[in-house]
Amino acid sequence: MDLKKIFGTVLTLLGIGGLVYTAILFANNSGTTKQLIVYGVLGAIFFFSGIGLIRNTSQN
Repeated sequence: MDLKKIFGTVLTLLGIGGLVYTAILFANNSGTTKQLIVYGVLGAIFFFSGIGLIRNTSQN
């Protein structure tokens, strides 16, 4: 397996984890607005960059 694909997978999983954590904080009303925005934005950035890295890696 290519190193870029592994890194893309790790980024994607971190992004999913960040988005799920944001959803849990939102559902429990335990996070401040600033926390929700930071975790949500970072999760989205990690998720979409991981997906983009996996897609753009050539399959040799």
